[in-house]
Amino acid sequence: MSHAAPERSAPPPGRVITGAGRHGARRREVRGRRGHGEQDHAAQSRVGQLPYLAVMVGVGIALLIISQGVHLVRSGTLVFAGVLLIAAMARLVLPERRAGLLSSRRRLLDVAILGTLGIGLLVAGLVVPVPS
Repeated sequence: MSHAAPERSAPPPGRVITGAGRHGARRREVRGRRGHGEQDHAAQSRVGQLPYLAVMVGVGIALLIISQGVHLVRSGTLVFAGVLLIAAMARLVLPERRAGLLSSRRRLLDVAILGTLGIGLLVAGLVVPVPS
C-alpha cells in the first residue's frame, strides 16, 4: 500500500502562504500599496535603533579619545567602560521592540556580557598604569 502525498491547491489570488509552522501554513492578505500601519512600523523601527546608534557614537568618541595620545588612554578607556555600562542598563530597561540591535540574545545574557565588559574596562582603566 503506497501513500500518495495530498495535492495542494494554489492559494486564491491576493493571498500568500507563509511559513508552515507547528500549526500548518497560515494565509495572509497581500496589499499592493504600503498601508499606514507599515509606515508607522518603519518609523518605529528607525526609532528602535536609536539606543544602538547612541552606543556606537559613544564607542566612536571613546576610540577617538584613545587615539589622541598615550596620555589620554585612561580617559578613553573609562569613557568606553561607561558607554558599555550604559548600554547594559539600556538593554535591561528597554522593551524588546525599543532595544533594537542591542538585543542579540536573551535580555539577561546581553546585560551580563555588556556589564562584564564594562566593569572589566573600568577596572583596567583605573588599575593599569598609563605610560608617560
